[in-house]
Amino acid sequence: MYSRFLARPTTQRARALAFQPLTRSLSTLPLNSEERTAALQTLSQKTPFSWKEVDGRNAITKTYEFADFEQAWSFMSKTAVLAETMNHHPEWFNVYNRVEVTLTTHDCGGVSQKDIDMATSMEDYANEILPLRS
Repeated sequence: MYSRFLARPTTQRARALAFQPLTRSLSTLPLNSEERTAALQTLSQKTPFSWKEVDGRNAITKTYEFADFEQAWSFMSKTAVLAETMNHHPEWFNVYNRVEVTLTTHDCGGVSQKDIDMATSMEDYANEILPLRS
């Protein structure tokens, strides 16, 4: 069953809403540029090293640097449990104490609320493992 609308949708988000099955979650719809910018600003308040948009892709990225491999692995393990729970898996790369993360929602072809929720949790995990330095 699909939703119906009276007026012609004018934005990408409105068009996506109009043709999505009613059972599909709003968290898997792509964020528009204003929503994405606002979400990235909110995320940046949690850390001195902010999330950024990926050039040439509809994705966000961040590199975490921990004290050592054990902290990096702990962060990745905690994030892996969340990823399985959310059924939303990050693209990441790890070398020793560094974890490079890229988030995008492949189902919608862009950054969705799922990515923002995961990034928020990742910030909380990182701050638990390695509290912010003043």
